[in-house]
Amino acid sequence: MYNKPWLSYEQQLDKLIENGLIIDDRNKALSFLERIGYYRLSGYWYPFKQRSELCCVYNPTIKKPNKKQKRETRLVFDNFVAGFSFQDAVDLYVFDKKLRIHTLDALERIEVALRVDISHTLGKHSPFAYLEPDHFKDLFSKQVDAKTGVIPQHAWLQNHANLLSRSKEEFILHTKEKYGLPVPIWIACEVWDFGTLSRLFKGMLPEQQTLIANKYGVTKGETLESWLRCLNYLRNVCAHHSRLWNRNMIEQPKQEGLKDIKHFTDNLKPHTLARPFLQLCIAQHLLTKVNPNSTWWDRLKSLLNEFPNLNGQCITLEAMGIIEGYAEWDWQ
Repeated sequence: MYNKPWLSYEQQLDKLIENGLIIDDRNKALSFLERIGYYRLSGYWYPFKQRSELCCVYNPTIKKPNKKQKRETRLVFDNFVAGFSFQDAVDLYVFDKKLRIHTLDALERIEVALRVDISHTLGKHSPFAYLEPDHFKDLFSKQVDAKTGVIPQHAWLQNHANLLSRSKEEFILHTKEKYGLPVPIWIACEVWDFGTLSRLFKGMLPEQQTLIANKYGVTKGETLESWLRCLNYLRNVCAHHSRLWNRNMIEQPKQEGLKDIKHFTDNLKPHTLARPFLQLCIAQHLLTKVNPNSTWWDRLKSLLNEFPNLNGQCITLEAMGIIEGYAEWDWQ
């Protein structure tokens, strides 16, 4: 049972001071706590805390523990490493906020372009292809998902119907009023979010997937499917204002398909696969096809140069999974 007491903003700040975090301006720090919140900021001062040696935590009586039963962790103490300040955490927060906004800028362009590609490819076969099982893999359109007990296409259609029902866009209201339901795919696609389009792409027939993938300089449709799953997770992190810069990315792309990206030839380290910089590179690769004249990568490099200097402490962009030499990459 949760048993920690409610603390006033003053008490929260006193607790941080007691644990060794430097407060240069008390009133300013209180203002940040009131506007941003203790627990949101705690994700940014977490790296400043003292840690024990890396250890495995699991039940030794279990001969073959699964991932939930066995995990690597660092035990974190309440005290902060000497030299870190409250302002350092705020600076990290501000950097991360800028990074999320910049990432969403790329993902929006990719999302809009893929809506067109998917709806155009399926619409060629039928205006209502999204309703028709024969345009999709059996795994998507005919087989019951063992986890949900529902055919994936049915679940997708329910979500799609909800999006259409909630939409107040004039063109959607006009189409439903004049022509009724269903709505043609090239109109309906305009209400899709990234998750909706990525799940539909996953269900498409391999030859249709590959047709779209090739347009983006991706050899296999299954590679683009993997990338869209990752970018959907990335989009959700950004859209929900979650910490991004050093996040462990749950959705990770397959190694093999990364060779389609100009600057990747060898297998990447696990740390690189698990961090957001790689997914920013995937977004840039797609952007070179969506908008070849985009300056998004140059603006990203400028933003990375703004990473706060944390008083010489060992908190750097390496936690993002930065790949050496990225600043000299030419994407043309």
